[in-house]
Amino acid sequence: MATYKCFKCEKKILSGNLDKRFVCPNCGSKIFYKPRTKVKKIKAI
Repeated sequence: MATYKCFKCEKKILSGNLDKRFVCPNCGSKIFYKPRTKVKKIKAI
């Protein structure tokens, strides 16, 4: 399952909770984005 964030209220929403309509269950907004994961940097030898 993908995790999205609502652009308006900033709450996390699982794709399973969205059903067939892409509407935030908290505020009713229709704008979402996928938060980026943190990138781990390593030093080259």
